[in-house]
Formats: sequence, C-alpha cells, structure tokens
Amino acid sequence: MAETILKSILQELTENEKRVSQDEMEKFADALLKADRIFVAGAGRSGFVARAFANRLMHMGLTVFFVGEPTTPAIKAGDLLVIGSGSGETGSLVVMAQKAKKIGASVITVTIHPEASIGKLSEAWICIPGATPKSNLEDTVKSVQPMGNAFEQMTWLVYDAVIMILMKKTGRTEEEMFKLHANLE
Repeated sequence: MAETILKSILQELTENEKRVSQDEMEKFADALLKADRIFVAGAGRSGFVARAFANRLMHMGLTVFFVGEPTTPAIKAGDLLVIGSGSGETGSLVVMAQKAKKIGASVITVTIHPEASIGKLSEAWICIPGATPKSNLEDTVKSVQPMGNAFEQMTWLVYDAVIMILMKKTGRTEEEMFKLHANLE
C-alpha cells in the first residue's frame, strides 16, 4: 500500500512540474543575482523549505539571511525579499512584503496564486500548481495529498532547480559550493 501511495505522490509531482515555467525560474534567478543582499521568508512548512533554499544560496556565495533570525539585519533599498507562500495571503508575510517595498527593496515570490497580495507586490514569481486550505482563491490542481503538501514538495524542487540555474549562470561548481558548507557539525 505504501508503494502505491508514494507512486501517486510522485505522479502528482511529475504532472505539476509540467505547469512550472522555465522562464519564471530564469527571471527569479536573475532577480537573485541583481540583489545586494537576499532575505528569505516563509511560514510553517513553506518556511522550512525556504530555509533550505537560503542555505543553498549561502553555498552559492550570495549574502543571504532568513527573516526572523536574531542575526538578520535590517533590509534596505537594493536588497531582495524572497517569500514562499502557497496562498500568497499569509498575514505576516504580506506585512513583510509591504514593508520591504516601502523601504525600496524588491520582492519575489513562489506561490500558487501570483494574483494574491504578495504576488501583487512582487517583481517576479514562480507559480506552482497546488492546493491550499489557506486561500479563498480556487486551487489550481486537485491533490491526492493533504493540505499544502504538494505545493511544499514542488517548492523544494523548484528552489533546487533555481540553484542549478544560478550555478549555470555564475559558473559556480559543486566543489566551490561545498567549501562554504558548514564545518562545525
């Protein structure tokens, strides 16, 4: 039974991948490269995925902070706020996007609904098909999984794809990235 369930999850992700735009990922990667500093934010499970993305951005040699950590500095003009939010309406993240824009920073997002509040504040987005109980907007796919699982899983894969795009654009190698990997573990 577990094999059947796992196969259905993988099939769902394979189908959802067909609806993710390579152009959106390229534009997202370009925004990352233009930024003075990168601030990454997400709440709940999307926040866990966003933390992993911030970690890989650091391995790329970029200056990156995860919002909410005690060592995260103030955002300023020229910086970039990356928000992962399935619904695009998570209250605390909407406030962050508004504040960043007011200060003169740019905002980009990974979301199911680029037409939602965070998407409207963003210069670029990656639209990921998904379902979320946190939005009044219609789900863009029917999921075999509970809650926002399919969005969070696809977001992880999309963030990893963006890292691979960045590697290609910058010529950064895996060996160079590994030199920045944590060594106090």
